[in-house]
Amino acid sequence: MNISTISKPHERLAEILAGEMESVNDLIRTRMASEHAPRIPEVTAHLVEAGGKRLRPMLTLAAAHLFGYSGEHHVRLAATVEFIHTATLLHDDVVDESGQRRGRPTANLLWDNKSSVLVGDYLFSRSFQLMVETGSLRVLDILANASATIAEGEVLQMTAATDLATDESVYLQVVRGKTAALFSAATEVGGVIAGASEAQVKALFAYGDALGIAFQIADDLLDYLGDSKATGKNVGDDFRERKLTLPVIKAVAQATPEERAFWQRTIEKGRQQEDDLDHALGLMNKYGTLDATRRDAVGWADKAKVALDALPDHEIRSLLRDLADYVVSRLN
Repeated sequence: MNISTISKPHERLAEILAGEMESVNDLIRTRMASEHAPRIPEVTAHLVEAGGKRLRPMLTLAAAHLFGYSGEHHVRLAATVEFIHTATLLHDDVVDESGQRRGRPTANLLWDNKSSVLVGDYLFSRSFQLMVETGSLRVLDILANASATIAEGEVLQMTAATDLATDESVYLQVVRGKTAALFSAATEVGGVIAGASEAQVKALFAYGDALGIAFQIADDLLDYLGDSKATGKNVGDDFRERKLTLPVIKAVAQATPEERAFWQRTIEKGRQQEDDLDHALGLMNKYGTLDATRRDAVGWADKAKVALDALPDHEIRSLLRDLADYVVSRLN
């Protein structure tokens, strides 16, 4: 199937779920309001209204739709997922000292680090209020676990990012934490609230987990291959920020002593010179690590599609399959 000749799967999902997504957006606007601290909605609106795909809340709505859910709790859970996501972005940009997100200045740049951290905390609190309103301990357990896993993944990344001993298993652990945990929780809670069977809930988790991993690997690869206008980031930002992502981890694993010294200087010690990015790309091409990383991303997208086989035959299921293809089609 040629993805580029049809509308994007997340756009088709957005069309099908438009009414519910409007309810989610209304709920987000209502719950990010603050009577006493006007900076909270200012900072939140900057991110929430930035035109992101809203992929994670859509996954919650889509999972509930697959099982014919007709209540309102899926809207609360979709808003919860978006609040958790937004809170982590606010915190991440402070930790990474980022100046740009989705092609716009970050909140910490426009306001300050304190505002970003505290507003992120506020959104986490709001997300737990929304979870409780569903009255489901199972849902609370899934999303609370995901929140802890996300934080754990970020801390692991902070310690592993500039350590050349970081291997692919540690990288996968980081990715499962910082990205896949919220994807899998988003799909899982949609099924739980809609009364899916245990096997189906497990399949939804497996789909979200694999989709999130494919998404993050693709993102990390695009940092070296992407178009900065399309990604909103400059090519090589991860290298300049000394982040050990999969293409570099694969190159380090095969490096000669001389090449390893280059990676130690640029990544571990952060002593970078003008032509270092070109040299790094040369080493990745020498060992074929960009292609190997692309194959890994496609492999995870394929796992996501296989997980869908356990779910009801439905238009939404087809779109979720297309979404897995689309996440890695950006790499072609």
